[in-house]
Amino acid sequence: MIVVDRPEMLVVGHAVRTSNADEMEPGRGRLTALWARAGSPGAFAHVPGRVNENIYAVLTDYESDHHGAYTQIVGVAVRSAAALPEGMVAVRVPGVPSLKLEARGPMPAALLESWQQLWKHTESGGTPPRAFTTDVEIHHPGGADIYAAVLSPLR
Repeated sequence: MIVVDRPEMLVVGHAVRTSNADEMEPGRGRLTALWARAGSPGAFAHVPGRVNENIYAVLTDYESDHHGAYTQIVGVAVRSAAALPEGMVAVRVPGVPSLKLEARGPMPAALLESWQQLWKHTESGGTPPRAFTTDVEIHHPGGADIYAAVLSPLR
């Protein structure tokens, strides 16, 4: 894990409210259906102003920490969100210092392994501490990169 300055971005996609506890319990998780919808052919073809072909997962509106509820938006980065396709939302992801983890290998196992590393960092009181504001996964042909917002050190 390294700390990087994550750039600001605008993401348009579909959103659900969930928690890690719900996702681990059969029949309660909502992310599988969200990702199935996002992974269907042409799911984001009608979104105007796409920046690239990557898929973004934005985790935001944290109730507390990784044990609480949060909102996940799965979509695409866009230049502007002037006209939202029906049923989609837009979220501005602020540019902030973030821990960067690279998930490589078979998905979703590699992604889960990276999140587990991040949760261990959080549980152990690792520095810098996570901010639990807005985190981003960027899914690209080589795997996925996780950017977890951290509290800025005093300067």
